Amino acid sequence: MSSLLATTPALTSEELAQFERDGFVVKKGLCKPGLLAQIQGEVADLHERMATNPDPQAHISWEKSEPGKPKLIKQLMHSEKVCPGLNEFLRGDACLDIIEALIGPDISLFHSKLLMKAALDGTVTPWHQDYAYWKKGENRPVQVNAMLAIDPATKENGCIQFVPGTHKQGLIKHDRQQGVSFGVFLPGYFQAREGAVLCPMDAGDVVFFGSLVIHGSDGNKSPLHRRANTVAYTTTGDDPAHFREALRGRGANG
Repeated sequence: MSSLLATTPALTSEELAQFERDGFVVKKGLCKPGLLAQIQGEVADLHERMATNPDPQAHISWEKSEPGKPKLIKQLMHSEKVCPGLNEFLRGDACLDIIEALIGPDISLFHSKLLMKAALDGTVTPWHQDYAYWKKGENRPVQVNAMLAIDPATKENGCIQFVPGTHKQGLIKHDRQQGVSFGVFLPGYFQAREGAVLCPMDAGDVVFFGSLVIHGSDGNKSPLHRRANTVAYTTTGDDPAHFREALRGRGANG
């Protein structure tokens, strides 16, 4: 295991109970400062780099911009191909031990994506359940996200919000809009939602949440960026029609 990765133990019984009750749990300081600093450096000029020399391995959704303003990334898929530090983070024992506690020992990478939410310009992510995007054929809602706060996340800069316990409702019917980022969303888009709670985080914190808990985030109204990376993991073999890279357990190398 890399010396840059934290050695925080896996979930306590209280944390596991919280995840089962609320659908999410935060692990403070899971990403060690050295690795966090590397990741922060790798994303510092990412808007400019991808605008002038886009990486063919990355799938980018851009914020709407006015003429003459620089292009800003809203979402960048396959971030592990662009940022070596994120690739190291998502493969590290600090994260995988927690995922194993939640879904078992056979773990595959579902995807990794950067959510850049730039200062003053980052826009809303509407209320949704991830499984509404991910349901394909007979696959089950076994996926779990690990969202790393690259910057401090606050109410003002659009920290993620959850509606605790909603994972127990199963998949809810979503509205769909073609041709836009986050085009699958619950009715009401991002109107106030009863029971919703803010999830502020310090840089280096990671929130783990399942694919059925309702979540979203407000726009960034502050002069500070709210960059985060979400790694989605799944149980190896749950989605046999789509190849997933095995990271631990069955099918993993080494």
